[in-house]
Amino acid sequence: MTKITTDQVLHVADLSKLAFSAEEITRFTSQLGDIIDMVESLDEVDTTGVAFTMNVADNVNRMREDVPAEPVNRDLILREVPETQDGFIKVPAMLADGGDA
Repeated sequence: MTKITTDQVLHVADLSKLAFSAEEITRFTSQLGDIIDMVESLDEVDTTGVAFTMNVADNVNRMREDVPAEPVNRDLILREVPETQDGFIKVPAMLADGGDA
């Protein structure tokens, strides 16, 4: 049985840029522990003779024909976004130390 710690939950929350109350952290720690226990219990199932199954659905890639089309008007797109820089759409940095990149 794997024990999930509060520190691990806080670490994942920090990596995800999420903030939770102490009560939520306690609840998530318990819930994640229960999930890990349930997944680990699958190790006890005897799968001798069971064929490997990657996907039970009959999924097939459906490809469309690659047909040339008129290019998108860049100036029209850039007029519709809140902020641009050097001809590109400017978005907020997603990394903590990403600066203004």
